[in-house]
Amino acid sequence: MIKIANAQFWVHDQDEALAFYTKTLGWEVRSDVTMAEWSFRWLVVGPRDQPGVGLVLMPVPKPPMTDATASEALAELVAKGLGGTLFLETDDCQAAYDELSARGVVFNDPPTPQPYGIDTSFRDPSGNNVRLTQVLEFSPDRH
Repeated sequence: MIKIANAQFWVHDQDEALAFYTKTLGWEVRSDVTMAEWSFRWLVVGPRDQPGVGLVLMPVPKPPMTDATASEALAELVAKGLGGTLFLETDDCQAAYDELSARGVVFNDPPTPQPYGIDTSFRDPSGNNVRLTQVLEFSPDRH
């Protein structure tokens, strides 16, 4: 069997991202390993109640991993929210919105009813998109 273990976000600053995901969102550190000989840090966080999956907070690569132009271009795309989206689910979107707002998360929009559920979104400090959804009962027959 093959299963998803981790997903990955490019981040501008691993320490800033770590503080956001652990202190603001309340997640836990799954792995924080520095490989000095490679000048590389493997940093993984995840929701406390979901131990089987993590989010790798990967630094935007810099030379010599990639050239300076590509590094700058990727950093700009991430900052604009084009680096990807993480989809989170909750049982109560309004309660999660209220709790995270009180912790300092700045949302893009209030919880809004959609055909699939109640949905809102925010960005992490690097600009990555995070959607938070209270999924409604879904039937493939529903249009």
